[in-house]
Amino acid sequence: MRKMTKKNKVAAIAASVALVAVGGGAAYAYWTTTGSGTGSGATGTNTAIVVVQTSVVGGLQPGGAAQTLSGNFNNGNTSPVYVTDVVASIASVTQAGGAVGTCDASDYTLAGATMLVGTQVAAGTAQGSWSGATIAFNNKAGVNQDGCKDATVNLAYASH
Repeated sequence: MRKMTKKNKVAAIAASVALVAVGGGAAYAYWTTTGSGTGSGATGTNTAIVVVQTSVVGGLQPGGAAQTLSGNFNNGNTSPVYVTDVVASIASVTQAGGAVGTCDASDYTLAGATMLVGTQVAAGTAQGSWSGATIAFNNKAGVNQDGCKDATVNLAYASH
């Protein structure tokens, strides 16, 4: 039988400690279980955009040339919105103070009132563009149209 030396004792103790550490680290207990859960996500919504006329229409006169309407959009949303079209209409006519006679929407012709846009409009002011409609002053033969002198044609725009 071999005699235990100090060196052998140290080696034996180190080996024992190592076995306990390795064995102790590998030994663990656990429970099994099942579970379930739910979650959700929400989408936002958007606000209406503002259709802005940027073309200047002035000097309309009986029989004069039609003038083009054009503009852009103010999109107050935080993301782009899709605009299919812009539809123009004559909302009203405001006669000048002291105007003699009548003036109404029938004194004007709005052509191409539905203007295709068909694109996304970025968030922000003065974004995108639209154009194509025209407005002209009708020349009503044999009718005094003095009531339309210095009148303002108020246009309305709707986007879809």
